[in-house]
Amino acid sequence: MVGQLLLGLSILVGLHELGHLLTAKLFGMRVEKFSIGFPPKIAGFQWGETEYSIGAIPLGGFVKISGMVDESMDTEQLASEPQPWEFRSKPAWQRLIVMLGGIIVNVITGIIIFVTLVYSNGETYFSRDQVIENGIVAYEYGEAIGLKTGDKVLDVNGQPYQSIGELSSGSALLSENGYYTVDRQGELIKVEIPKGFINSFNSEEAFSKFIAVRLPFEVGAIEPSSGAEQAGITEGDQILAVDGNPITYFDEMQTALRQAKNQSVSLVRRRGAQLDTLTVSVSEEARIGIVITPLLEPVRKAYGFTESLSRGTSRAFGAVIVNAKALGKMFTGEVSTKNVSGPIGMAKIYGNQWDWVKFWSITGLISMILAFMNLLPIPALDGGHVVFLLYEMVSGRAPSDKFLEYAQKVGMVILLGLMVFVIGNDILKLIF
Repeated sequence: MVGQLLLGLSILVGLHELGHLLTAKLFGMRVEKFSIGFPPKIAGFQWGETEYSIGAIPLGGFVKISGMVDESMDTEQLASEPQPWEFRSKPAWQRLIVMLGGIIVNVITGIIIFVTLVYSNGETYFSRDQVIENGIVAYEYGEAIGLKTGDKVLDVNGQPYQSIGELSSGSALLSENGYYTVDRQGELIKVEIPKGFINSFNSEEAFSKFIAVRLPFEVGAIEPSSGAEQAGITEGDQILAVDGNPITYFDEMQTALRQAKNQSVSLVRRRGAQLDTLTVSVSEEARIGIVITPLLEPVRKAYGFTESLSRGTSRAFGAVIVNAKALGKMFTGEVSTKNVSGPIGMAKIYGNQWDWVKFWSITGLISMILAFMNLLPIPALDGGHVVFLLYEMVSGRAPSDKFLEYAQKVGMVILLGLMVFVIGNDILKLIF
């Protein structure tokens, strides 16, 4: 969990700072230090004019460019006349490119990751047609907004969707006056998405409490010494009824078994062309001891390079758009600040099991979010420097070094406050 987070952040921070370093060197600026992680320094080496190092605090990094007011607050050199190799002596447009260098690299990294994932793995999902054919299972959060098991979701916000995952996507849950159109036993019903509903999805586990496609099934593996084994149920059998109630989907059998805990039920079993009736014991956990084999296969799509480039880029920028919307709705109170996660929350998202696809999917997402967050106009972030440089380019007057120094200090206080907040948020989530 922590190892995956550190690896992902190290890659992204290293590439981000490399974007600053390469653009600075491109324009002849002297780069004094390049660090992945914050001091104290663990290891490092000198190569040319630049010291490359790894810091003990793996939550960021920095590039120290001569003649620039930055988070190091090293302003001694600013007392002398600007030197040709210093940041401050270069044209504003060059300094702007240097400040955008890290953001641009993070965006490119995110796009490359998502394009590669789409090209190498394609997409696997339950489609709209499958949802309409079989209906959904509405769990706790789905029932809370008015969805019911068996509903066939036709569209979201009046638009058709491709996969069931889109019904719980950020773009759907953050939409203004959002709604689902469902077919409920032949009647069209509009189920509204309440404002702030996205606050329910504050963890990966929360999505399992919303909806899923209904699964027709047959019996898979049998648990030893279970009621199913004792009754003679074997792999490949189909259960057609429980206590006289017809069974097509697994959720129907779960519902029937929950009503018969610690009792016995009568099952109609089909094996090939033969039908028979069995009496099966139900455990206290409402189980008879079978593992199901779903009879509904998800759609699997492969994409060529051109399609992958389009879909991967769209997925990358979609993450930015969703996060921008969420940030905007935090200011209105519609989205709770409790949804903001820090390093602990990100580590939980990576999970304990190593999965290359999941690792790169999350790393790509974080890369795009880092680019977006760094572009925010907060002093000490790249976006703060960009604002001051744009002001200089438009007005023809550069802010004074003293102003930049004070702005940097204010930005550092803001960033430290935000860091304390998100880590505290993570800790509260663990406790409660």
